[in-house]
Amino acid sequence: MYPLGKYILGVIIAVLVALGVSCLGGWQAALVVLTLGLAVGLRFVPALRTYQFTAWVIAVVTAALIYPTHFLHVDGFDMRNKWVMLVAIQMVMFGMGTQMSLHDFAGVAKNPRGVLVGIVCHFSVMPLVGFALTKIFKFPPEIGAGVILIGSCSSGLASNVMAYIARSNLALSVTVTAVTTMLAPFLTPLWMKLLAGTMVEVSFVKMMIEIVKIMIVPIGAALLHDYLKRASGRGWRVVLLVTALALGWLGFLALGGWGWLLGLVGDGALSVIGLGGFLLSAVVIGTSYHALTLRLAWLDRIMPTLAIVGILYVTAMTTAAGRDNLFKVGVCLVIASGLHNMAGFCLGYFLSRGVGLDKNSARSVAFEVGLQNGGMASGLASAMGKLATVGLAPAIFIVWMNVGGSILANYWRKRPVDSVKPE
Repeated sequence: MYPLGKYILGVIIAVLVALGVSCLGGWQAALVVLTLGLAVGLRFVPALRTYQFTAWVIAVVTAALIYPTHFLHVDGFDMRNKWVMLVAIQMVMFGMGTQMSLHDFAGVAKNPRGVLVGIVCHFSVMPLVGFALTKIFKFPPEIGAGVILIGSCSSGLASNVMAYIARSNLALSVTVTAVTTMLAPFLTPLWMKLLAGTMVEVSFVKMMIEIVKIMIVPIGAALLHDYLKRASGRGWRVVLLVTALALGWLGFLALGGWGWLLGLVGDGALSVIGLGGFLLSAVVIGTSYHALTLRLAWLDRIMPTLAIVGILYVTAMTTAAGRDNLFKVGVCLVIASGLHNMAGFCLGYFLSRGVGLDKNSARSVAFEVGLQNGGMASGLASAMGKLATVGLAPAIFIVWMNVGGSILANYWRKRPVDSVKPE
């Protein structure tokens, strides 16, 4: 059978199944089945395979909107539990980290100008455009804060994937992603304080610590794993010594040391001690994970998949929790997210060209600006206790950026830059 015939047959089968489900469970169940079928089916269409993650996000959002209670509570357990959300986000970031390398940071020395342009564009265009959109659409304060939040986050691995598909300057994309991730604990709280401080309560220090927990700890653990792959004997000994000290300190805190410190030092010192504890846990996690991969080599291969599962989980929780708010501002928020995304692509590209970057580098900067780390934004919204409001914009933006990014990447892939060899 010709490929086209297979696709038509697949569509016919999906429609028939959906019609059968609609007779039993109504149009809502049929819609969920259709979107799930689309998400699964795209895997078998090579030309559309790059849209599969987007299809899964759409399927999860559809199901969460129609059956919110099934997502929010399972046998009486609240699936929005802050610790469950934290672990899910950390899993996403760890999966992202396993696709990064310490070598990525060497790109700063190789192309400092391009990296600087990418960082400046990333941490200026999206926060300011997000702030402007909140004023134009007159969103409620917490919804508007979510728009600014997603604009203030670092870029994610989606930008690297799109740069790879587009055959643009992949090395620049990877380096900018790595550097913006490390700068996020300082610049994200700064922009939130400046632009969203009147919409929601923003504590610079607390948000910085949350970003360290959400991003730096899991990504740092993954980078330590990368270092141990090539570490010398001396390097191994140093890491093992630090790991042993970290285990001792964390054990002390867990066995009553934290309670003892509560009555001994002030809140500021406790924050520093807590932050240090999280950073030490990255050493323990990174070393332990590396030891596991020596016996279970397949772990590295499944981490990206686990990261995708984590993103889908967070998106489902955010959508289900914010369902009522989404129905109130849904159309406006969808339009605003689309404009936000497109503004990032356009301004990132043309500003880069304006300062003299070649076309391939400008294309990569466009992806770095337009594609934000939705998982980070959702994690921060959850930590603020405002998943149903502040977390809505990141959930919608995740859909938009994958649709828009995939379309743009495939468009540029078909129009390569002949004058500059892609990295």
